[in-house]
Amino acid sequence: MAQSAYSAPNQNKTRSPRATEYAAFVRITSQIKQAHEAGRRAFPALAAALHKNRKLWRTLAIDVADKDNVLPAELRARIFYLYEFTDHHTDEVLAGRAKPTALIEINTAIMRGLAERERVS
Repeated sequence: MAQSAYSAPNQNKTRSPRATEYAAFVRITSQIKQAHEAGRRAFPALAAALHKNRKLWRTLAIDVADKDNVLPAELRARIFYLYEFTDHHTDEVLAGRAKPTALIEINTAIMRGLAERERVS
């Protein structure tokens, strides 16, 4: 096992922070979509995906709340607002009062923005 872990060091590419964020959003959003489309029996999978999404958004909120964050203040405020919305909407989905569609749409919009910024950089 150790030999295979060290045998091909060039196989793992280093990702930019944006690419890492993009990959996390893709993975989690896909999990939310799949669980939602699978119906009621997949509620445990949906709850797990929503938990991951909430953790991702909480991480982003902590990052943009940091006084040393270099993003423009307006963008930081918008990201923090999205965190608050996703946190509240996740509660509504878990309680059965809402569908995860808004969370999927928000994540998809963030992915588009991350992909665009990665292309421009």
